[in-house]
Amino acid sequence: MAHRILWSAVFFGAIVALQGRIGSVLALLGARALRVRLVASTVFVSSNWFLFIWAVQSGRTVESSLGYYIAPLMAVIVGRVYFGERLSSLRWTATALAALGVMILAAWLGAPPWVSLAIALTFTLYGVAKRGLDAPALISVLAEVLLLAPIALFWIAVMVPGKGAMVDPVDAGLLLLSGPLTALPLILFSYASRRMTLATLGVVGYLNPTLQFVGAVTILGEPVTAVHLLAFGLIWTALALYSAAAFRRERRTGGDIAAREKVATDPPPP
Repeated sequence: MAHRILWSAVFFGAIVALQGRIGSVLALLGARALRVRLVASTVFVSSNWFLFIWAVQSGRTVESSLGYYIAPLMAVIVGRVYFGERLSSLRWTATALAALGVMILAAWLGAPPWVSLAIALTFTLYGVAKRGLDAPALISVLAEVLLLAPIALFWIAVMVPGKGAMVDPVDAGLLLLSGPLTALPLILFSYASRRMTLATLGVVGYLNPTLQFVGAVTILGEPVTAVHLLAFGLIWTALALYSAAAFRRERRTGGDIAAREKVATDPPPP
């Protein structure tokens, strides 16, 4: 995670410097009115990254994918409670189905799927914190990784000398790739968000946890039981209803929903 932060800072910084927007980053870091939100978004995105990395390295990628499926539906609840947003009957039904899927999985596991719920919660709270940051995705994420960079440097240099340094050439290459692999999806998302409706963008966003799930089963060989499939089936159905509600509202508002419903935008790529 420390290397990901550092190489993301280098990659993002190079792009922003080439665009001549370093001043925007410094302005965001120096804005007192936004400092609390920026620190909060930094805490949430770093927590989300840590949970994702830990889940994958612990053989719990299926649980990680479940968390990113739950996140959009958790955002619906947060939007209703925190922002007073009105929910359609389809969205209430979708949220109830997702909750049922989580409860079935919790009953089978003997405990709530804490990893999935923690990933979903940090992802959702990151979106809430980012909602109040009036800055482009590239600028705000660079500010976040710059805030984390001193901690990452300290961890690599002091806490894990030898282990943290890039010794093996293969590991070195993979760690260096973590920078562009963090940056490019976010840049593409930012590009797409200006050209696609929010409803379409939301549906495409479900490809991320779907690829995680497929990769966990087919490549990493993680076990999936009938209970997993039942819980995921309910959540997939919930997401289908959620998407249908978004498309229906988009048609009703003349396709301008993306300009007025920027909820949980600029998500961090896991």
